[in-house]
Amino acid sequence: MTTTYEGILPVFKPAGFTSHDVVAKTRGILGMKRIGHTGTLDPAVTGVLPLCLGRATRMVEYLQELPKQYEATLLLGIATDTEDMSGTVTEKVNEVNVTQKQIEDVIQSFIGTISQIPPMYSALKQDGKRLYELARQGKVVERKPREVVIHKLELISVNLEQEQPTITFSVLCSKGTYIRTLCVDIGQALGVPAVMSDLKRTMSSGISLHKCLTFDDIVRYTKEGTLQSRLLSVDEAVDYLPAYSITEMTMNRALQGQTISPQYLTPTIEEGVGLLRLYGPNQQFLGIFRLEENRGIRPVKVFHP
Repeated sequence: MTTTYEGILPVFKPAGFTSHDVVAKTRGILGMKRIGHTGTLDPAVTGVLPLCLGRATRMVEYLQELPKQYEATLLLGIATDTEDMSGTVTEKVNEVNVTQKQIEDVIQSFIGTISQIPPMYSALKQDGKRLYELARQGKVVERKPREVVIHKLELISVNLEQEQPTITFSVLCSKGTYIRTLCVDIGQALGVPAVMSDLKRTMSSGISLHKCLTFDDIVRYTKEGTLQSRLLSVDEAVDYLPAYSITEMTMNRALQGQTISPQYLTPTIEEGVGLLRLYGPNQQFLGIFRLEENRGIRPVKVFHP
């Protein structure tokens, strides 16, 4: 008998796997097809990759919007065409002269809203083709700068003793931030070429590294029949949205897709609320709803209990 799972499965992505590979392997373990990931990670990157199982796949777009946290190491004195160690070296200097103080000052200067030019080796599309496809053909095209937000950037360690000094830092950033490009830009601000040498995602969709399961964990819990209890519930994954509840009579109307009046919500809804979580009288999660400008509550994603 096949078990149907529903919820968010926090996976630790090992090196060498694409996000699609992780989905494919998990489908094989669980014997179910309806699985989606919440954001692409390069094969060399390890760390947090939340998977949405069953009806939770309808929440992917909301989970992808949340900030992500990484731990990265950059190498000073060398540059590649891919901005990481997988590429061809395009520049190398024999001597790097930077101080701890310079590094600390530069790191601080990147906090806030910054502009990034997406790397050629990325999955962004231009004129119908992905940039990495053009890059592999030896083509370089102009890319428009994009604004991203660096919420927090903290130094973890600095090693200035080796020929190519290393800087390891933790960064909390908005969706769409290229950490490879951030490493290169930090190097440019220090006046030396730089490349990302290691990257681990330590938090995504509000899920931290210590909550993640390895493939071996998933196999074990599946055999034990305890995997469902290890999943995050659908509504828990979007707990950043304000929560309201309604009576059973109003709940039936909401589940039928009808617009309901805010007066039926508990607690009283505040000005400025857009998307919200809605619950029935017994705390059944009914889905994501939106307060419209005409003050009606309309369904966006309905989850029938």
